[in-house]
Amino acid sequence: MTSTKPSISTLGELKASGWKSISVKDELRKNLIASMKSGAPIFEGILGYEKTVLPQIQHAILSRHDLILLGLRGQAKTRILRSLVNFLDEYMPVIAGSEINDDPLNPLSKFALNLIADKGDETPIDWVHRNHRYGEKLATPDTTVADLIGDIDPIKAATNKLNLADENAINFGLIPRTNRGIFVINELPDLQPRIQVALLNIMQERDIQIRGFNVRIPLDISMAFSANPEDYTNRGNIITPLKDRIDAQIITHYPKELEIGIKITQQEAWHQREDSVQVHVPDVYREIIERAAFEARESEYVDQKSGVSTRMTITAMEQILSSAERRAVLNGEGEATVRIADIYHMVPALTGKLELVYEGEQEGAISVAKHIVGKAISKTFKAYFPDPQNRNGDGKSKYEAIIEWFTKGNEINLPDVLPTKEYKLALDSVEGLKPLVVSQLNKPKKVEMYAMMDLVLEALHQNSMLSKEDLDDHTTYSDMLGSMFSSINNIDDDDFDEFDI
Repeated sequence: MTSTKPSISTLGELKASGWKSISVKDELRKNLIASMKSGAPIFEGILGYEKTVLPQIQHAILSRHDLILLGLRGQAKTRILRSLVNFLDEYMPVIAGSEINDDPLNPLSKFALNLIADKGDETPIDWVHRNHRYGEKLATPDTTVADLIGDIDPIKAATNKLNLADENAINFGLIPRTNRGIFVINELPDLQPRIQVALLNIMQERDIQIRGFNVRIPLDISMAFSANPEDYTNRGNIITPLKDRIDAQIITHYPKELEIGIKITQQEAWHQREDSVQVHVPDVYREIIERAAFEARESEYVDQKSGVSTRMTITAMEQILSSAERRAVLNGEGEATVRIADIYHMVPALTGKLELVYEGEQEGAISVAKHIVGKAISKTFKAYFPDPQNRNGDGKSKYEAIIEWFTKGNEINLPDVLPTKEYKLALDSVEGLKPLVVSQLNKPKKVEMYAMMDLVLEALHQNSMLSKEDLDDHTTYSDMLGSMFSSINNIDDDDFDEFDI
């Protein structure tokens, strides 16, 4: 592969250079093999598919196959397909002015044939960068055969004073214009069946037919598709003859390991803000964010057929960072560490990404999102601290000193925008809280100490050991039993008038 645009500008110079044309699939195969031999990254930035999806894609390329990626939303299907262009030569020669990237040594269009017949070896040559050899169409119900393949253009014919039977009156569609390149159709089942039929010749005979012309134009093209497996029965389906012509069907999936999900979110989320505020995210909190996605993918309230996109954790991370950033800006602070209050500000990222089943709709999107976040917090907490439900041999809990402090009638109020100094003072006031964190964590980072103390209180609430009053902009933790009795005492005596007591 060349690194700069070649200086060859005529057909004669191209012939003299010894350049030889090969099919686009052979080109993909050749460059993939070269990448594998050199040890260079093959699909850079694609995580979690190293042992599953990516080897299958390489097999398809080596086999010169057209392929389809089947998977739920947010599984990097489009990103993978767009990265295929990296396996093309950096520059490719074409007949200058050709609409379908005519190969100078094997011209197809009437335009190119006439030009070569007229100018011979002086025919001008242009060089196309690989980024311009990739075409893509999102399948929509209004997509037509003319969009994809082409049709007669009466306006073009009239402008150039051509007969409608003249081949130069053809207006080529997206696929022919991507000749000698890669063409991708996303969400293939959304394409109407009669439009899918128009692809059959391309997939098998490798040519196109334009209505009104008794000619076949052979194309050199690599086809790829993406689809959601549920679309086979929901919005539409892929017609059987077309499925039969797609050589490789590759199933994508969500991250199978928490660590992979964390790396994806770290890679994709917008962390580096240009402002002066520096936001620190403790590793435990990164786990909470990612575990929320894992919990959502198992929740009985969420429609699992729709899936839970990896975009959810990316937008959740950005919302959390912005919550901490906003607090620092309001308090005139130069840095901030993510707190539990910030974690709950990821709820808008969840409600917009979760498709709920009937039971979930009954609970409400916000309640379901908070439930999922709560479960993520509880499970992550138990990976670092003892289970609050377990007791020692003497019947005592590791959290007894903390619970006793609340039992005495104490409570802690943590507004969302509480300045760092006051936040630390409030947490320090809870007896037994800091010693517990120090004893359970191996040298906790100074910047994360209070975030971990905050986590302990929230986890105790999630395990029904502390009461929590969660208002719009602040949270109050208090004794569970005291809160229950307070609620009972607040009931008006008139509420009992209908009972004979």
